[in-house]
Amino acid sequence: MVLGNSMLIPVLPTIESKMNVSPLQVSLLITLFSVPAGLVIPLAGILSDRLGRKPIIIPSLILYGAGGLLTGFASIWGMYGLMLTGRIIQGIGAAGTAPITMALVSDLYQKEGRSKALGVIEASNGMGKVLSPILGSLLALITWYTLFFAFPILTVPSALAIWFLIKEPNRNQKEQPLAQYKDHLKKTWDRQGRWLSVAFFAGLITMFTLFGVLFFLSDLLEKRYGIDGVLKGLILAIPLLAMSTTSYLAGSHVNQKMSIMKKFIVIGLFMIAVGMGLVPFFNNTYVLLAILVGIGVGSGLILPCLNTLITSAVGSQERGMITSLYNSIRFLGVALGPPVFGALAGAKIWLFLGNAFLSAIGGFLSMIFIRKPERLKGKGGKSRLLLRKKGLRPT
Repeated sequence: MVLGNSMLIPVLPTIESKMNVSPLQVSLLITLFSVPAGLVIPLAGILSDRLGRKPIIIPSLILYGAGGLLTGFASIWGMYGLMLTGRIIQGIGAAGTAPITMALVSDLYQKEGRSKALGVIEASNGMGKVLSPILGSLLALITWYTLFFAFPILTVPSALAIWFLIKEPNRNQKEQPLAQYKDHLKKTWDRQGRWLSVAFFAGLITMFTLFGVLFFLSDLLEKRYGIDGVLKGLILAIPLLAMSTTSYLAGSHVNQKMSIMKKFIVIGLFMIAVGMGLVPFFNNTYVLLAILVGIGVGSGLILPCLNTLITSAVGSQERGMITSLYNSIRFLGVALGPPVFGALAGAKIWLFLGNAFLSAIGGFLSMIFIRKPERLKGKGGKSRLLLRKKGLRPT
């Protein structure tokens, strides 16, 4: 799913030139993928809670590939409006892929295995980001629109693999009446909404920064230094590799320990804040790249810990919806990053300092509000605090 946006980043300047559109218009290829995904993700989450994860993931992958085909043919025909339509279809399909997979993985694993598995998922997400600018640059060597035809080639085997190789766990529960489902969601939010809101904000600012900076770096490398093609893809992959490696290591290390997860989230947000605050004052490419690696490491500390906290804080009956809301917020950050960084490129200092301020605010809010380890869920979605009150030992 990550390829849906990241693979386009090194090719955006070429698309701008070939289609004769503005930087803001070309950024819509990212935005009109991410916004529909963000809007549809909650619906996909509700359906996955009620119908199961696989019945949502598999059709979504097929729809995602079909949108890629339409975008590819629209590129050949020179129909930019139809390209945007194809990207919207892809975004709708993407809504039922990785966000629901996060809930599925949480259903499959418990306790320490869950945090490690979610770390692997986030590392896979990061590796997609690492490979995608390189893959996008390589495919563009054939012609710039080749990459759109890569999507169905990837999504159809993925759908078949999930169908045959993944056994969804027996939920051992009757489907809740819709009114009861809504009541459970409301009670979950009333009880935990404050810290969940802070976690959602941390995910938003992390993804906004990551994709905004990548868009900024891609444009800088091509317009200032004339770096294009595979070399640009390799350079863009460096901070993403830092993020992916850190995500895997962090997910393997936290073992659902609340104090460690909170510490990683806070440190990561402040690393992003410092990095964004430094970018406007350095013009040396190597220094900028080093700063961006630091931002990638900070993002890698944050994301797997947020994944574990959010998926473990609710039972399996509501997990699809809560994780989908979180992923909607992440997609919103992805959608806003490139157009905001593109539109405000002329006010670089205020853009980066403003982002640094928001990241620092996220770090302070995380220190204050993410502080309830007893609210993490054990096996079967039972609250540790509730189990203790009943005199039982948490799983």
